[in-house]
Amino acid sequence: MLGFLASFFLIFANILAEQEAWINSAVRSQLSSRAAPTAMLGAIVDCSTRVGKEEIVAMEMAIEDLYKQKEERFTLRVKCSGGDPMQAAQAARHLVKKNHAQAILGPNSWEESYAVAKISEQFNVPILSFSDCVPPWATEHWSFFIQASPSTTKQMTAAAAIIHSWGWRRVGIIYEDTKSAADDILKDLCGALQESDVQFSSLVPLPSFSPLGTLRVELENLKKGQCRVFLVHANLALAERLFKKAKEMKMIESGYVWIITDSISSLVHSMNASVISSMQGVVGVRRYFSEMTQDFHNFHERFTEVFRKKYPEEKNFEPGILALQAYDVTRTVGSAMNKGSYNGSQIIENIQKTDFLGLSGKILFVERKLAPIIRFQIVNVIGRSYRELGYWSDQLGFSPDADNTTGYNSSMEILGHVFWPGGPWTTPRGWDLPTISNPMRIGVPNGSLTNKFVNIEYDPSTGTRIFSGFSLQVFDRTAKNLKYSLPYEFIVFDGTSYTDLVKQVELKKFDAVVGDIAIISSRYDYVEFTHAHTESGLVMVVPVQSQFSRAWLFMKPFTKAMWLLTLSINIYNGFVIWTIEKNYCSELRRQTFLHRMGTLFWLAFATVFPLQGDKLHSNLSKMATVVWLFVALIITQSYTASLTSMLTVQHLKPVLDNIEKLKSENANVGCSMRSFVNRYLVEALNFKNGNIKNFTSTEAYADALRSGEIAAAFLEVPVAKLFVAKYCKSFVIAGPTYQVGGYGFAFPKGSMLLPDMNEALLNAFETGVLKDLEDSLLASEKCVETKSDNETASLSPQSFFVLFILTAGTSTLALAVYYFHTETKVEDSMAGHEGIWMLMLMVMKKWRERMRKFSRKVRDVECPRNSQEMDGT
Repeated sequence: MLGFLASFFLIFANILAEQEAWINSAVRSQLSSRAAPTAMLGAIVDCSTRVGKEEIVAMEMAIEDLYKQKEERFTLRVKCSGGDPMQAAQAARHLVKKNHAQAILGPNSWEESYAVAKISEQFNVPILSFSDCVPPWATEHWSFFIQASPSTTKQMTAAAAIIHSWGWRRVGIIYEDTKSAADDILKDLCGALQESDVQFSSLVPLPSFSPLGTLRVELENLKKGQCRVFLVHANLALAERLFKKAKEMKMIESGYVWIITDSISSLVHSMNASVISSMQGVVGVRRYFSEMTQDFHNFHERFTEVFRKKYPEEKNFEPGILALQAYDVTRTVGSAMNKGSYNGSQIIENIQKTDFLGLSGKILFVERKLAPIIRFQIVNVIGRSYRELGYWSDQLGFSPDADNTTGYNSSMEILGHVFWPGGPWTTPRGWDLPTISNPMRIGVPNGSLTNKFVNIEYDPSTGTRIFSGFSLQVFDRTAKNLKYSLPYEFIVFDGTSYTDLVKQVELKKFDAVVGDIAIISSRYDYVEFTHAHTESGLVMVVPVQSQFSRAWLFMKPFTKAMWLLTLSINIYNGFVIWTIEKNYCSELRRQTFLHRMGTLFWLAFATVFPLQGDKLHSNLSKMATVVWLFVALIITQSYTASLTSMLTVQHLKPVLDNIEKLKSENANVGCSMRSFVNRYLVEALNFKNGNIKNFTSTEAYADALRSGEIAAAFLEVPVAKLFVAKYCKSFVIAGPTYQVGGYGFAFPKGSMLLPDMNEALLNAFETGVLKDLEDSLLASEKCVETKSDNETASLSPQSFFVLFILTAGTSTLALAVYYFHTETKVEDSMAGHEGIWMLMLMVMKKWRERMRKFSRKVRDVECPRNSQEMDGT
C-alpha cells in the first residue's frame, strides 16, 4: 500500500513538472513573439571601481523598468575600459560594429569620452558621456556627443566660499594630473578663488596611480610650508591612498583643514572603516539630490538588494549620486528610442525634448548638455560616516535648509559647529605660526647708508649683537599689534646688495627681511612687500646759497612801515625840541627857512645820539628827549641783533633745482652703491653711467658736495630728510620728487603672515605710533640752530607799538604844556608856528615825491652864553 502511494505521488509530480515546463515554454514563446529584441544599448564603464559597479546595477534596473513601462525589449551590453582611453575606444568600436548598439552610455572620464566620441561620430551613434568636466567645445565639435552628466563647475565656487567664509587667505591645491582635472582646477577653481580674494599657496598635480613614495614627498613639501588649508580634487582610489599617507604623516591633526570635491565626497558612503578613520574632520562638497521622495526609497531598497547579491565583497551597498545619474540617463535614452526608429539624429532630437524630475534631479538637456548643478550639500566626515551640515547655492549662499529662500548668507557659521581634523571645535587658523623654539629668521642688512634706520652694534660683554634703528622699531611695534604672539630673531646679512638680501627669502634662508629695503618692481620676482612704512620717493639734494643781495641787506631788519614810522617820530621829536628850544636861542629865531629846515633835521637825529657841547635848556625838551633816547636805545639794539642774525643765518636757496642743468653741464652726481638708485638714474633719468659716483655714508655725500666732486646727490626721501636735517645750513632738497621706492618689509610670496602684518602696520599708522617714531628720528638729527623764517623776519611797527605811543605821547604832552605857559607874544608865536608848519608840509611833500634829497650841510647853531634869559617852566 505504501509503495503504491509512493509511485502515485511520483507520477503525479512528473506530470505537474511537465505541465509547468510546457506552460513556461508557451509563455516565453508568446512573450518572444510579442517583444522581440529591437533596441541595443551599449555601456562603457570602469568595472573595477565602485562607481562602475554602481552604474552597472543602476543601468540594469533602468532596462527592467523600461520594459515594464514600454513593453519593449532593450538589451544592455556592458564593456569594461579599466579607465584606459584606448580600451574605451576599442570597446566602443566593438559595441557599434559587432553588437549594433544604437547608443553608448558612459564612460566617466573625459579622456575616455574623448576617445569614444571619435568612434561615435564616425558611425553616427550618440554617446552620452558621464564625465562631469566636459569642455564647452565638445558638443560643438561632435554632433553626436551628449553631455549626460551635469556640470559641477559651481562646486569650485562652493569650495572657494567655504575657504573665504573662515577667513583663510591661502589654499594648497592637490589634484589628479589629468587634462580635464587640470582645466577644471586652473580655470574654474582659480576664478572662484580670485573672486573670493583667496590665493594659491601651492599646486600639486598627482598621477592617477601615484605610488606611496611620491605621495610622501609631495606631502612633506606641503608640510614644510606655512599653509594648512588643502583642497583635494581626485578620483576615489587616489584620494584614499592620499589620506592614509597624510594620516600617517600626522597631517590630519589640529591646525589642518582638508576640503574634498564631489568626485570624492559623493562616494564617502562607499569607503571602508580604515579610510574613514584617516579622513576625520574633512569637509566635503557634493551634488545635492532629494532623499525624501517615494521613488528614491523604492530605488534605494531595490538597489541595495541587487548590489549585495552581485557584489558581496563590498562593505556598503547603498547607492550614490552617480548610480542615480546612470539610472536616469538610461531611462532617458530608452524613452527617446521609439519602436522601429533608431536613427542617431532622431534619438538626439528626442533626448533634447526630455524634461522630467529624475532621481538625481532635474533632467533637462539644452544644446545637448544636461542642466548644470546649482545646489550642493556640505558634509563633514566624522565617526564611521559623515554628517550633513547644510547646503550651498550660488543664489543663496550657505543654508541649513535645502528649501531656504530667506536671502544670501556668505558665512558657513550658520550651518553650526564643524568637526575639524584633530577634534577641535574652534576654527583652525589655516597656517602655521612660528614658535619660541622655532622663531622667524629675520634678515637685517649690515652697512646701511645711515645707522638711523638700521644700526647693528656688537656687545663684547655678552658676545651678542644689538639691533636698533627706525625700521627695526617699526617692525617691533607692528609685530606687537598682531592678534597673536610672533617670535622672531634678527640675523645679520653682510652681502653687498639689497637685492641679494631679498633673494635670501626666496631661497628660504630667511623667513622675512626687515630694514631700509626699498619697494621696487624687480624685487617682486622674489618676494612680496608690506605697505611702505616711510614716505616714498627719490629727491635731489644740492648745496645752497643766500637768496638776499648783500648790498641792501642793512635795510632788511626793519619793514618799510617801520622805517617810515621811525623817521616820522624822529622828525616829530625834532620839531617839538626846536619849538621849545627856539625861545632860549636867538639864533634859532633869526634863521632863514632853509636853515630852519636843516636845524629841524639835525635836531631830529641828534637826539638819538648823546649830545656834545651845551645841554638843552627847557625841562620839557629834556623830558621828551629822555623818553625818545630810551625808545631809540631799544630800537637800535633790536636792529643790531636782527642784522647780526641775518648776516649769520641767511635765507638759503638751492644752487640749482632741475636735472636738465646737471645733464647739460655734464656734472657728476652721487647715489648709494647698495641701492636701486644707480639703475634708476641711468634708465629713467638718462644720466651717463660715468657721471654717477657711488657713496656708502651721508658724511661722504656731504664732503663730496662741499668739495664740488659732485653737483648733486640723489637720495630716497627718508634718507634725504635726515641728511638735510643734519646739514641744514649747507644743503637743501631741490627739484621734483620721483615716485619710487619707500621702505617695506619683505616676506615670501604667498606668506600667510603678510595680510596680518599689513593690517597691524595700518593700525600703527592710524594710532600715531609711526608718527611719533618718525618725529623722534628727525629730532635726533636736528641742527644746533635751525633755519626758520621767524628768526630772520623783518621787524615791524607792531613789535614797538607801545614804545612809539610812549615817546609820541611824551613829546606831545611837552609841546602842549609849553604852549599853555609861554609868555611870548601871540604874533611872534603865530608867526613862528606858521613857519614851522610850512616847513613840515614841505618835508612831507618832498618825502612823497622822493625826487631829490637835500645835500646842503646844516651849520651848527650855537647859543651864546649871555643870551637873554626867559622865565622857564
